[in-house]
Amino acid sequence: MKPLVLVGFVGAALPSLAQLQPPGSVIFIEEPDVVRKRQVRDKIAGSELVRELIEWEFHLAGKADEFYNAHRDLDPAAIVPLVEYATPFAARLAERYGRPGSSLGAAQILRDKALLRQVARGAGIANPESETVHGPADVRAFMARLAESRGRSPVVLKPANRQAAVGTQVLHHPDEVERAWAECVVQDEGIFVPDRPMELRMLVERCVEGPEFSVEMLVQDGGALFVNVTGKQLYPGPRPVELAHIVPADIPSALAARLVSETGRVVRAAGFRDGIVHCEWIVEDGVPYLVECAGRFAGDGIIELIQRAYPVELNRAYFAVMRGENPRPMPSKAAGGAAVRFLTVEPGVVLSVEGAEAAAAAPGVFACDVSVSAGDTFAGLRSSWDRAGDVMVTADSPAEALRRAEAAAALIRIETVASDRMAVAAK
Repeated sequence: MKPLVLVGFVGAALPSLAQLQPPGSVIFIEEPDVVRKRQVRDKIAGSELVRELIEWEFHLAGKADEFYNAHRDLDPAAIVPLVEYATPFAARLAERYGRPGSSLGAAQILRDKALLRQVARGAGIANPESETVHGPADVRAFMARLAESRGRSPVVLKPANRQAAVGTQVLHHPDEVERAWAECVVQDEGIFVPDRPMELRMLVERCVEGPEFSVEMLVQDGGALFVNVTGKQLYPGPRPVELAHIVPADIPSALAARLVSETGRVVRAAGFRDGIVHCEWIVEDGVPYLVECAGRFAGDGIIELIQRAYPVELNRAYFAVMRGENPRPMPSKAAGGAAVRFLTVEPGVVLSVEGAEAAAAAPGVFACDVSVSAGDTFAGLRSSWDRAGDVMVTADSPAEALRRAEAAAALIRIETVASDRMAVAAK
């Protein structure tokens, strides 16, 4: 039996994979440091699905070719990246084994936001003004040039090669640059990345202002098999972290069609061949501006929302594409709506968490997760990793799904007290 090779460990994928794969057919490849820090071997112990866990430093250049030469007899059915940082390794490994994949060139373009800007601009795709920067002086110089051409405008300072909005911040004034740079270059993702340092590369861009969307597109031989447009909302404040996703986006069909068309242009510009893309856009004055595009499954539960709203077996179709098979015809329109709403927490020490059971029982809710408990310390919202939980719902329409998600999230009350007040009370 040919194994399914998954690069990057995502424990939440195991239940759905069990419906698609026979016992003993899955091989995980994960970084040694991550295996240790996340206790991956304990998490897969006793799993009938997992054949093997191979520890390999897949973040590093050349490691896919090294892996292939050390495992020439593996003969995988498919090679699939489950995390952002795995996409170049998985793409190159697929090339070496002769399996479907995005192509290494496309994976490298999509992994590097600066390179993606260069390639997309060359294809005539709208991008915000953007520059690579090496320190606060570069950021201030960019802001000054932008002010001369457009008037004072906010900018986004962000890494070129990170995920989950890590190290990303919106700046409105040059006086904010020093503090923001010091905060943004601290990009510790804890247990999810290896202990060795990762290269630091920063971008500054004009902050495009308008409604935000993402397009999820299943691609085979460079053509779209399935598309969905997701609407999104952000938490208020300087950190552009998603507060909610709505499937499908509740927008005019003409705008949805344009977002899909522009995503197709990104796919062609990058030379993406087989797989799935999650392409993010901001629409300003009617023009979709490219934010970024990932060559892997969307996070934040978006895939589950899609599968319930249409409905469609997107997981099954994706793995079919990666095995070189032709999936069944897929729907072009959703039959209902689905939404995820993330929780809001004030910084401090968590005193109590109430209402989770009521939220789980609210109309339309099919998943409810609260990841903090009394005694935990919440340092504030810096990236997607810092969100304290979510509720996921279905409904007859996207608007009703969002309303239900907001109502269910409002039932969950997380009370915190400032850390300094807690220390005084303890004395």
